[in-house]
Amino acid sequence: MKKIKEIQEEAKVALGKAQEEMKKYTNSKRAKVNKYRVGDLVMLSTKNLKYQIISKRTKKLIERFVGPYRVKKIVSLNAVELKLPNTVKIEGEEE
Repeated sequence: MKKIKEIQEEAKVALGKAQEEMKKYTNSKRAKVNKYRVGDLVMLSTKNLKYQIISKRTKKLIERFVGPYRVKKIVSLNAVELKLPNTVKIEGEEE
């Protein structure tokens, strides 16, 4: 029993060390999250937006980001509500 407990302790130490190394590597690759405030100017990615212009232009020629737009409200850590002009319509948006 004593030998088994020693092996278990060694395994726990080795696993803890491996976890720390994985955590350090993973965190080094993560991007910093921007903390937005109401009134900040931000650019809006067009990656997931459907444009009516697509039929007239090739996808390569459409801008990757549009804006800047003001942050109207903070919804969560990664989501904000933007003050968009009347000319911009987003599907599913309530009026």
